[in-house]
Amino acid sequence: MWIANNWKDYEVLDCSGGEKLERWGQYNLVRPDPQVIWDTAHTHKGWKNKNGHYHRSSKGGGEWEFFDLPEEWSIQYQLPVNGPYNRGKLTFHLKPFAFKHTGLFPEQATNWDWFSSIIYEAKQKNPNREIKVLNLFAYTGGATLAAASAGASVTHVDASKGMVTWAKENAISSGLGEAPIRWLVDDCVKFVEREIRRGNHYDAIIMDPPSYGRGPKGEIWKIEDSIYNLIQLCEQLLTKEPLFFLINSYTTGLQPAVLTYMMQTVLKKYNGTFTAEEIGLPVSKSGLVLPEGASGRFVGE
Repeated sequence: MWIANNWKDYEVLDCSGGEKLERWGQYNLVRPDPQVIWDTAHTHKGWKNKNGHYHRSSKGGGEWEFFDLPEEWSIQYQLPVNGPYNRGKLTFHLKPFAFKHTGLFPEQATNWDWFSSIIYEAKQKNPNREIKVLNLFAYTGGATLAAASAGASVTHVDASKGMVTWAKENAISSGLGEAPIRWLVDDCVKFVEREIRRGNHYDAIIMDPPSYGRGPKGEIWKIEDSIYNLIQLCEQLLTKEPLFFLINSYTTGLQPAVLTYMMQTVLKKYNGTFTAEEIGLPVSKSGLVLPEGASGRFVGE
């Protein structure tokens, strides 16, 4: 398992009874987590001293209950590389909103560490090289910021205008306001199809597709039906010697072995290494690791 264990401003304090107790900076939140099917004693003091609690409804959805929590606050993450803009320090604005989210998936830090190091090393070998990264379903920009901080030129694509605006704010706060980032509100599949027609290519591609979603014009995305076709399309955008390819999955049916199989099938002509693992977060109280999805990685030789 790949573990996001370099956080200072975030930690999973405990988890029990379908919920996890998390510290986001100085604030403790309790949120549902379907992986937490065990029920252990709530002895950690944070369960009582929480600042926010998302209660899931039996009818679907849910709502937040707040206890002395600001509308918005920030946390930081330090990458393992010192890029040209901000010495690798990323800043994320957080705010609790629908469907239990805060605007950040902290387990993805293990992937940020991985590909930012690849980008940084490539730039060290050839400082004049432009490394072009495409980030699809880019959300609030965690991967975009990590890639740009390491020295890449990033194309950030998401169907939600609000998420792209949020990502821009994170970039500015991270000292990346002048970094070469293209911000696009677009349906990811249609954007990739247009890029193929334009003849554009990228050294690396990151995708974090939702299990289910809709594009700006109501286009339906269902990951089981669409992901393999998207990988095939994205392969046409890669340069002859790509740096890396990353797929994230939070869908139960897309286990690590499935991600590996799809990537190896589509990217077999490229020289490199394919790996896939669960990604997880360490739990402070138990010393165990909470699984939070899976990632498939290709790194070129």
